[in-house]
Amino acid sequence: MDDQVAYDERGLVPCVVQDASSGEVLTLAYMNAEALEQTRATGEMHFFSRSRGELWHKGETSGNVQRVRGLRLDCDGDAIVALVDPAGPACHTGERTCFFRGDVEPAPAEALGALERTVEDRRASSDGSSYTRALLDDPPLTGAKVREEAEEVARAAAEETDERVSEEAADVLYHLTVLLASRGLSLAGALAALNARRGGARRE
Repeated sequence: MDDQVAYDERGLVPCVVQDASSGEVLTLAYMNAEALEQTRATGEMHFFSRSRGELWHKGETSGNVQRVRGLRLDCDGDAIVALVDPAGPACHTGERTCFFRGDVEPAPAEALGALERTVEDRRASSDGSSYTRALLDDPPLTGAKVREEAEEVARAAAEETDERVSEEAADVLYHLTVLLASRGLSLAGALAALNARRGGARRE
């Protein structure tokens, strides 16, 4: 891929950094050939600072490194998407993403990532009135709720409106997310298993 990158007249290419698990866009930065080389060599994102005129390792001082899961090049070769596992906030302000102004309500594709972070917040909370915390503290109850909600979405699909099916499906996703969290797991693991099955189907 490296020899296909079309750097601009300054020797730079824009890089969109995306959370590999949730799909959320975290930041936009620039890379030169050395930054790309260091990114590949270390497995962590390196960029070129246009304001300082130097190479920089994301998270070198803050600890908020971005571990690389994949690099993608667009059709013209003049933009890169980096799929990463972020160790902390992407933005120097402390926000999770640099894109925290404007229309910030989660889009449908961002809903599960936002839900997982909310579940983790409830786990760290001492709020005894939290339903999520009660589920996390009682995995058998959570398992029972997943079974119950799965039955309800199946019944809704047979007897009720599309809106009710969507609502019951949301209940399943919520309780499944909490169940996974109670085991120290994440939705990313289940999605990776789906991808692995798809790859197997292609090979067959």
